[in-house]
Amino acid sequence: MIRRTALRTLTTVAMTAALALPLTQGAQAATPATASPATAATPATINAGDDNPFRWMELDGLRADFQFMCPAGHCVGFWSLVLTDDVAQQKFQGGKFFVYAPATREFSFFLDTDIAVRTVNHPGRVRLADTEFMRSHPRVEVRYGDLDHPDRARVVASATTLM
Repeated sequence: MIRRTALRTLTTVAMTAALALPLTQGAQAATPATASPATAATPATINAGDDNPFRWMELDGLRADFQFMCPAGHCVGFWSLVLTDDVAQQKFQGGKFFVYAPATREFSFFLDTDIAVRTVNHPGRVRLADTEFMRSHPRVEVRYGDLDHPDRARVVASATTLM
């Protein structure tokens, strides 16, 4: 009788742990990463020896960031551009962040967790993924202001492709 009760308890604990593991992995992926002092001191231009796709870009107010994301329990690593700490700590009021290519007057999107969004309200949510848009425009800017009037919006950061 005691063996049967112990076996049932052990089975219940094992099943609970097996079911909770994907949930805890997803919660860890959804938690925003904090910048370490080493990351905060990353130079604006990334070394050519790195495997990140932004190594051939001149970054002003942006830094390359490697992160893991686990949508539906399948983890993938990816490179993206985020605002540097000094830019992200500035005061922003009355507008939204958006991605803009001034040469063609085209807009792109940010990556908010695993969803593409056109605008974000908080500087910590600015995350530019490596897309065809980034590669096909010589200069891409993160602007803050009114999406309907991009020429009046404040340029917060930029990424320029080095030729």
